[in-house]
Amino acid sequence: MDEAHDRAILRRHAADGTLMAGGAAAILLQLADPRVAAGVARHSAFRERPLDRLDGTHQYLTALVFGDDRDIDHVVRVVDARHARVRGDRPRPYDARDADAQRWVAATILAVALELEERLTGRPLDAPTADALVRGYAPIAAQLQGADAGWPATRREFDAWWAERMPRLEVGDDARAVARDLLAGTGLPPSLRVLMPAVRLLTAALLPPALREAYGFRWTPRARRVAAAWLRGLGVARRIVPARLRALPTRVSLRRLRRRSRYAGNEPRGRG
Repeated sequence: MDEAHDRAILRRHAADGTLMAGGAAAILLQLADPRVAAGVARHSAFRERPLDRLDGTHQYLTALVFGDDRDIDHVVRVVDARHARVRGDRPRPYDARDADAQRWVAATILAVALELEERLTGRPLDAPTADALVRGYAPIAAQLQGADAGWPATRREFDAWWAERMPRLEVGDDARAVARDLLAGTGLPPSLRVLMPAVRLLTAALLPPALREAYGFRWTPRARRVAAAWLRGLGVARRIVPARLRALPTRVSLRRLRRRSRYAGNEPRGRG
């Protein structure tokens, strides 16, 4: 295993802004774990600030892949502080610092990223590239409480774990309520709400069929055709737009992160 080669693959993949098209699908997958759904429904301002979770997740990933030790320390402190308040016992016990729940969140981000990579290129990822991405996503949970012990080392292992996990998911009232607000664009400015029909179609296309049905998507033949057209269009855009432009959201996120990690009054703790 060549760690430098793996990291180069991960950075090239993570810099691509087109992958943000899968953000809502990853969130709906996360909410299909009732522990995550309860925490989000009861402790987040999703209705008022629907982009906060997407933005926070993107900034966290940016720090892990492109940041230095100070950036990583900063985002880990921020996320840990937020998670410390997210716990309860209704409708069942939940705790945002639970290691298994954190691994599930990391797994959903990886699963959607792999799916999008293949949808946008129109071909399966080769095994070495897919395996490098699986290993590269391990720190998402491991930097918090979800230690990387047991994280798959290959795409084959990840797919087997994912298939075993699917039957244990449950889309409940909390998940549906948050999903409705997210996909309606509640709280978004009008300039962004006009994008929501496309977001809903892309999200439905990227969900497993059972979860798509559980969330109540009307997956008609026409919806499938339009979603496929959006994915083809996004794939074309990915091929013709220079990588530097596709990486713009990541560069902006890294600059914002650097301002916060350097000047927010948080001294680095050190990492060793």
